[in-house]
Amino acid sequence: MNAGAHVLLPAAAWGEKDGTVTNSERRISRQRPFLPLPGDAKPDWWIITQVARRMGFATSFAYESAADIFREHAALSGFENAGTRDFDLGALARIADESFDALEPVVWPCREGEVAGDMRFFADGGFFTPDRKARFIAPEVPELRSAPTEDFPFVLNTGRVRDQWHTMTRTGLSARLGSHSPEPFVEVHPEDAHANGLRDFARIVTAHGEGIFRVALREGQQRGSLFVPIHWSEETASSARACELVAPHTDPYSGQPEAKGTPASILPFDYAYRGFALTRQPVAFPNGTWWARVALSGGVGTLLATNERPELWRDRAAAADSELAEFIDRRRGVYRATAFRDGRLESALFLGPAGAAPHWGAVKALFDASAITGIERRMLLSGRAADGLADTGPVVCACFGIGLNVIRDAIGSKAATSVEGIGKVLRAGTNCGSCLPELKRIVHEHAHAI
Repeated sequence: MNAGAHVLLPAAAWGEKDGTVTNSERRISRQRPFLPLPGDAKPDWWIITQVARRMGFATSFAYESAADIFREHAALSGFENAGTRDFDLGALARIADESFDALEPVVWPCREGEVAGDMRFFADGGFFTPDRKARFIAPEVPELRSAPTEDFPFVLNTGRVRDQWHTMTRTGLSARLGSHSPEPFVEVHPEDAHANGLRDFARIVTAHGEGIFRVALREGQQRGSLFVPIHWSEETASSARACELVAPHTDPYSGQPEAKGTPASILPFDYAYRGFALTRQPVAFPNGTWWARVALSGGVGTLLATNERPELWRDRAAAADSELAEFIDRRRGVYRATAFRDGRLESALFLGPAGAAPHWGAVKALFDASAITGIERRMLLSGRAADGLADTGPVVCACFGIGLNVIRDAIGSKAATSVEGIGKVLRAGTNCGSCLPELKRIVHEHAHAI
């Protein structure tokens, strides 16, 4: 359980930090802030120094600047080194404040008394062993600690998706990044899905835990293998923590968990109703509700699945001091509600049969507006845009907000017949490039469908 901290000390974020950063080629670069410190935020070193001083360690924590920290860091790297360790910044241990501020990128090692420069490690031998010779180690033949069984016939693989990082503590705050894969899913080969009766949702079970995920059919997924992203936690989804599924086996040297090969079973887990909620702040949902939360501009979006009849959600739809508009179709099992305050859309709750789940595209578009027109308000409960524009579909290109339906329309109309053509017509894939694999798959699927 996440009990939370007793005291919160606001630390400077990446764009606000002053210091150095080292990349994978050993190059140390001076990092200067390009954003001011917000509110009471302070650098990490300052916070630690102030806490240490109040604990009685003022003499040992007399740092006054990032340069002070760097000088000690450099001095420690050269302490009792004399060429026995590759990491050595001894030449920078007495760098002046002015020189630190103007520091040009430098590659370590830069030992005291030597001229620093780009060097390739071990090009001429000189390994960090007593005799300077390399040591070859014959590893054990790699194999999974736990093999699939009759009860757990699948191999569960876990990893990241293109627009998220770790548990979304940073990337999850971006509405643009969250628009591509807004909910936790399990990738399954279509033949495996058919053989196991999978439809919208699936329950994954291992010897260590279980979770419920949306089913994503992928021809490229290996038969007998499942893939689940690692990003969702109890803060962002009801039942999608990949770490609860993974076997606790770890590498004896690195401690790396065996996160790529846990035996698992997969079972259908269907809900009668699906929908979404848009709110200004995160809200709790009844037990038994499957939910996944994503950041929106101006609030929070939550995708929902439930077996509770939609009209029973009426008491959860209205926000305090708001004006409620509702649409109820008990025969079809449809419930839609929007709450307004001062002419602004304050919240929305849309639920319907799982086979005809409402899409939130048009409603999201109005959620961040300071005010909406009369025609927009009247059309809102229909779930369609008042301007008559077609639904653009799930976002594929997060950089330019290009949806799947727009891309398919461009391909179908022959306006774009290749990934390069899509880039020229729609700009999709021409910026960061992370959507290029998905664009290739869309083009491939269209070519095989005709």
